[in-house]
Amino acid sequence: MKLPIFIADAFTARAFRGNPAAVCLLENELDEDMHQKIAREMNLSETAFIRKLHPTDNFAQSSCFGLRWFTPASEVPLCGHATLASAAVLFHKIKNMNSTLTFVTLSGELRARQADDGIVLDLPLYPVYPQDFHEVEDLIKTAIGNTLVQDICYSPDTRKLLLRLSDTYNRSFLENLKVNTENLLQVENTGKVKGLILTLKGEPGGQSQSFDFYSRYFAPWVGVAEDPVTAATGPSSWGRKKCMHFSVPNEEESWEFHFVQMEGLTLEEVQLLF
Repeated sequence: MKLPIFIADAFTARAFRGNPAAVCLLENELDEDMHQKIAREMNLSETAFIRKLHPTDNFAQSSCFGLRWFTPASEVPLCGHATLASAAVLFHKIKNMNSTLTFVTLSGELRARQADDGIVLDLPLYPVYPQDFHEVEDLIKTAIGNTLVQDICYSPDTRKLLLRLSDTYNRSFLENLKVNTENLLQVENTGKVKGLILTLKGEPGGQSQSFDFYSRYFAPWVGVAEDPVTAATGPSSWGRKKCMHFSVPNEEESWEFHFVQMEGLTLEEVQLLF
C-alpha cells in the first residue's frame, strides 16, 4: 500500500524552522491502529490524517473533510499547527478549488480560508478558570522549581494548565528556563492535565517588534516533551494577541492567532510504503 504524506513546516517562511507536521491524505479507510503506528513512525509532534467524508469526495474539489491528529503516543482532540499544515497541503499542493475548507474533528467543525497572503484559521476559544495553587503545587515545583508564578488557570475542555509567570521576569528568562518534563508523568497521572503552558507578559518593542506575550508549551503526557510552536494553546490564554513562542533550541517564530502567515511554507512529499 502506498500512502502519500506531506511534511509541512508551519509558522515559518524558512525550511527546517517553525513546527513540522506530517499530513496524510487518506483515499480509503485506514485500519484504526495504523493511524498511531504511522504517527509513531513519523515521530513529529503531530501527524494529521485527512479523510473523505463521502465516497464521491475529491481532495481537489470537495470543501469538507474529516481530520484527526496523532502524536507519537496518542490521538489528541485538537492541534492548531497540524490543522494549518493540512489546509496548506490542500490549498497549495493539491490545489483545492475552494476558498474555505471545513474540517470535521473531535473539537467540532474547524474552518480554514485562503487570504491574500496567508491562511486564516477559526479555532475554538475554550474558557479557562482560576486554579488553586495547592492542588497543582507538586506539578509546578517539579516543572519549574521556585520560579515565581503570578496566575494559574485551567481549561477543563482541553485539560491544559496555564502558568503566567511573574511580570518581574523578561523574555530572556522564559527563553532560557530549564523545564523538567521527565518527572511530570509521575507527579500528575490522574489524567486531569495533558498540557502545561508557561506564558509571560510581553515587553515594548522599542526598535524591534513588540509582542503581547511570550509562551512555551509542554505535553509529555501525550508524548511531546515541548512543542516548537503551537496554535491550540494561546487563544484561550490571552485572546487575539500577538505571540512570541520559543521552541526547544531557542528558535523563535512570531505570529498572530487570528491570522497566520503562510508565505514561504515548506512542503515536502514522501511516500509511506507498507
